[in-house]
Amino acid sequence: MSEQQLISQAILKNGIKVIHRHRAGELSHLALMVNAGMRDEKADENGLAHFIEHLVFKGTKRRKAYHILSCLENVGGDLNAFTTKEETCIHASFLKEHIDKAMDLFADVIFNSTFPENEMEKEKEVILDEINSYRDTPADEIFDEFENLIYRDHQLGRNILGTIDLVSGYTRSDIVKFRNQHYAPDRMVLACIGNISFEAFLKLANKYFADYQGDALPFERVPFVENKPASRIEERKNHLTHVIMGGLAYPYNDERKLKLILLNNILGGPGMNTRLNLNIREKYGFAYTIESQYNAYSDTGNYTIYMGVDPHSQERSIELVYKELNKLMTQKLGTLQLSNAKKQLIGQVALSNESGMNDLLSMVRAAFFEEHIETLPETIAKLEKITSSDLLEIANDIYDKNKINLLIFKGQAD
Repeated sequence: MSEQQLISQAILKNGIKVIHRHRAGELSHLALMVNAGMRDEKADENGLAHFIEHLVFKGTKRRKAYHILSCLENVGGDLNAFTTKEETCIHASFLKEHIDKAMDLFADVIFNSTFPENEMEKEKEVILDEINSYRDTPADEIFDEFENLIYRDHQLGRNILGTIDLVSGYTRSDIVKFRNQHYAPDRMVLACIGNISFEAFLKLANKYFADYQGDALPFERVPFVENKPASRIEERKNHLTHVIMGGLAYPYNDERKLKLILLNNILGGPGMNTRLNLNIREKYGFAYTIESQYNAYSDTGNYTIYMGVDPHSQERSIELVYKELNKLMTQKLGTLQLSNAKKQLIGQVALSNESGMNDLLSMVRAAFFEEHIETLPETIAKLEKITSSDLLEIANDIYDKNKINLLIFKGQAD
């Protein structure tokens, strides 16, 4: 295996997992991911994980907010963060000579944030604006509402941003309590892709991270057991009708995950030659946007098919989606079709990984689930073994019409 593909790993004395891959070039990419997200919140804590992600940049024992934001930006770097339903992550890209500066900053904001109350109040307004903005964007809102539909009455059905009432009422003690309960070193992965040796990176990791201690509460992630398919239509004042349909799929470490990724790519992935795009948008002109996605969590997953259509085309568009699903369930891909589908997915993954950061974030999340993190050549080798019969079996398991949920934000027809 080439040095460019070799992934090295270690665990610091306090439990932080360290992963690294050498990559030639002037840029380095760094990420620290915490195995804590919206799913770890109690009902009256909804939105706290996301709030903390905002607040870690607002002041530490050593730095004010300005100094945190300027630390890497002043040398041309890019610093950012995100929260998912199961993880919180800070990440940065920068010139390779600034790796020491980035590591120092990351350790400081993760372990030494002070959550100043004046900054908290300002950031509440930012998040409330974010919540309202999301409500004004039905193409985004419908995805969260769909997960609420399929995971209803479960932790996974909540919104990452929280609610206006809850966010407005959070205090500094709420923030500190949640951070102390969930941001423990043994729930963290520190990862780097860049032009630095593993030995040098590990030395910096020990210098900046190894001395921090902390114990997290035991996970209280209630396993998701069953989805009873449901349908819901909401009248909206939109011009477009937004439609999302789908259901449960495989969790992250399921051996069938790669097969479903390939199948989803054929159905409605990012390519313009997907079956949904060719047969609904290109052939009939019904949908401005049509796509399918597969999302995997630690113990469950889901797939979605989304389209924005003219209200007059809603019913016909849904019929055509079911028609494409039925084809995948009843007709095996030919040898050439399967070969081309594999080549397309391999190319898309390779192009995505060229950004470095996409590659890093994929690698760091995998570290929570796998002792051995697959390299691209290893993934390609597994992909090449997938057969048409495999995809037919997956399609019948996942795309069964009796298991499909449907959510429609119905626009106003002219």
